[in-house]
Amino acid sequence: MSGNGNLVEVRNLHKVFHRGSERIDVLQGLDLSIGSGDFVALMGPSGSGKTTLLNLLGGLDRPTQGTVEVAGERIGQLSGHALARWRARHVGFVFQLYNLLPALTAERNVELPLLLTSMSRADRRERVRAGLSLVGLSDRAKHYPRQLSGGQEQRVGIARAIINDPTILLCDEPTGDLDRKSSDEILDLLSALNERHEKTIVMVTHDPLAAERAKRTLYLDKGVLRDEAVA
Repeated sequence: MSGNGNLVEVRNLHKVFHRGSERIDVLQGLDLSIGSGDFVALMGPSGSGKTTLLNLLGGLDRPTQGTVEVAGERIGQLSGHALARWRARHVGFVFQLYNLLPALTAERNVELPLLLTSMSRADRRERVRAGLSLVGLSDRAKHYPRQLSGGQEQRVGIARAIINDPTILLCDEPTGDLDRKSSDEILDLLSALNERHEKTIVMVTHDPLAAERAKRTLYLDKGVLRDEAVA
């Protein structure tokens, strides 16, 4: 944990991409602190760097400059193998398009992260059962993704994301592909994970109604974080 008690500390974060001879400064000297148990909504126009920031927090990408510290670890300094181990232990990802494997049942999709651990098969099955129960899908364990609604698929995705009891949950437009009713159900679930299970959540969203569920909302515009939207 960081010295001041924050779970996430980002300092002077820059991310540059190159497209041919063009230089694209996606993040420009960004600073961010997130406390344990926080629920942060990250908003901003398309192309403002929201998903890039999420990927940096989750160790899917490395900074061009600056530091990203999560759960006391400066993740930009880890080797590829150490970073993969750290990510498996600390980070749960929820994606807009679910990323479920169509050939696997709901329970097998949820079990996937546990196959990288030394957990016994019996213990894995018990953990999966508890995960599906938590998201309200105990009766859909044997169903394949094609037999589920969009909202149910996202619930499976959330169960898979939390199956390893991660330190932080990173959600990239988790309701972006859902209707309002399904969106509200997913947001209810995320709120419950934050309030009852004290999960720290960072959620990228374009939906103001989704952002209202968070404890605070930050706006990313042209690579810079702001406390309120730019008119």
